Amino acid sequence: MKVAIEGCAHGELEKIYETLVFIEERERVKIDLLICCGDFQATRNIEDLKCMAVPRKYQSMCSFYKYYSGEKVAPVLTLFIGGNHEASNYLQELPYGGWVAPKIYYVGYAGIVNVAGIRIAGLSGIYKGHDYMKGHFEKPPYTEETKRSVYHIRNLETFRLKQVQQPIDIFLSHDWPRGVHRFGDVQELIKNKPFLENDINSDSLGSKPCEELLQDLKPSYWFSAHLHVKFSALIQHSDDLKNKQTKFLALDKCLPRRKFLQIVDIPHDPQKAMELEYDLEWLTILFLTNHLLSVKKSVQYMPGPGSNERWIFTPTDEEKDLVRRKFDSDLRIPGNFTQTVTPYNPEESSANSPSFHQPSAQINPQTMVFCDRLGVDDPMTLLLEGSSGSMGLNSSQLSGCSPPSFLTPEKPGDITRVSMNDSTDLDDAGDIEEYYNNSAVSKRSSSNHLSNTMPMGRLSLALPSPQNSDLDEPQTKGFCEDVINSSKTQSPTLPSPKDSEGEDVVGTGGEISSSKQSSQEQVPSGTEDEVISETLESHPVVKRFKRRNQEFYTSREEDC
Repeated sequence: MKVAIEGCAHGELEKIYETLVFIEERERVKIDLLICCGDFQATRNIEDLKCMAVPRKYQSMCSFYKYYSGEKVAPVLTLFIGGNHEASNYLQELPYGGWVAPKIYYVGYAGIVNVAGIRIAGLSGIYKGHDYMKGHFEKPPYTEETKRSVYHIRNLETFRLKQVQQPIDIFLSHDWPRGVHRFGDVQELIKNKPFLENDINSDSLGSKPCEELLQDLKPSYWFSAHLHVKFSALIQHSDDLKNKQTKFLALDKCLPRRKFLQIVDIPHDPQKAMELEYDLEWLTILFLTNHLLSVKKSVQYMPGPGSNERWIFTPTDEEKDLVRRKFDSDLRIPGNFTQTVTPYNPEESSANSPSFHQPSAQINPQTMVFCDRLGVDDPMTLLLEGSSGSMGLNSSQLSGCSPPSFLTPEKPGDITRVSMNDSTDLDDAGDIEEYYNNSAVSKRSSSNHLSNTMPMGRLSLALPSPQNSDLDEPQTKGFCEDVINSSKTQSPTLPSPKDSEGEDVVGTGGEISSSKQSSQEQVPSGTEDEVISETLESHPVVKRFKRRNQEFYTSREEDC
């Protein structure tokens, strides 16, 4: 199966599809699946645009609405996760995933789906420590605070993903796992993005929850975006008896002469159709952990060793059989997309018109059908009904609960600094250089519990053979006439991280050098750097907050 991996889409869906069609025609290949690693920007109309956490000058409709309205149809099955530049009101309608347009599927807050025997997991949003342990309390219309907190990942989703035991082939996240830079060409990364050097040297670049998931799940591939640079790495899981490796790739945003797209050849099951299916293990985990869902703003602890309730939710065969019967043994994802708002009309007023406001929250029919069938709660329904949702664990249960290791001070009195490096909120089209220039994991809970399920056999996923990579940075016809005729190419391959002796450990290939940062890129705004720690009642620590570079933030806040 030929899978196209896209970095940050930033709403340029039409250009991305044109690029794929161009590659198919030129290389005489068929691309089976497109995966986008966040900042998808599924804006259906101007009201959706008002729900994006970007300055007004960056509020552009782009082209998704054409696919939502039916004016155009996606030429390839498309799968995406959320980032930090999203129409969050629309994505909140689909917390467990769903079709945002025909042939375009959103994974949800977190999720696992299957395509022709390939198991794909994803985690939407970015990490911010001060929101990580809260419930999903936000709903539109948003305040300036909740417009940003709504796309911050929560401990519920990572807790659910940690229950997964069957092998994962592909994992998707918007921000990088912390420390992944150590497994690739760090000097090349610093050369391309010099503002990352301080965080690289302090080993604080990336998301801490994603680092834990990488160590726990050990997927064959991990794809990310967010930092707007192409970077590959090969992670050797030294603690794994099976000598397991993860191939990591991050890509740029969709702009001319930027490395935003990669074609990867992945073996699949030829007996299965190229269609999306629910994952039985994941469905069962959602069902078993529904009581942990909270729509409260307060801190919600996940159960752990020593608690009075179940804290390992890896499904048994009997539990999976129960869920299978709920779906009548048919796990195909229904093509039940329906329009729920009026699509954008280009004849309407401009996106900057003050006559348009954020919409009210609403329920999506796809989510209603899914929740009714599986027997789980829709967070938005709980919010609209005024329900407090699950109340989390009471005081008598807290003795068996603990916050994640990266939120726990090493000793009482320590303060854990949640900084820009905990996955920045970027408030423009994705530029982070100037922000950095102006700015100075717990393991899976140990247990003898073993699932009585038979693990699914892992696919042998190999990179394509080394190729000349003229299309390593594919563009639309309008994007790259200057490089189209430079050489004849075949399917692009991942760049080559080096081992300790400088040898290639992934397929090699030529690179088209990236251009300098676009002069149109702007300084991000409205991002706060906070100092926060969360501990148990037995080790109380007073929360302290501070804001660095006050002058920088003050001068930019008007852009938000």
